[in-house]
Amino acid sequence: MKTTLEIPDAVFRRAKSKAAQQGIPLREFVTQAVEEKLKTSVARVEKPWMKHVGKLKHLRKESHRIEKLIEDRFEQIDPEPWK
Repeated sequence: MKTTLEIPDAVFRRAKSKAAQQGIPLREFVTQAVEEKLKTSVARVEKPWMKHVGKLKHLRKESHRIEKLIEDRFEQIDPEPWK
């Protein structure tokens, strides 16, 4: 299908340059780019919760450290609990 698109000059130049580097026509480059964009957007629609998976991974060690401190503290017996 033929269509007309308005693409900013800078984006057009970069796309045309990238297509030339890959040795493919601009038409094919744009088609591949649109297909790739559609694939990622479909994945997000099917599993929107996936965008949050792993974002708290950096807190795993800190969580284990805090859990250990709590566990150690609760194992101690307070000699005078009712004062």
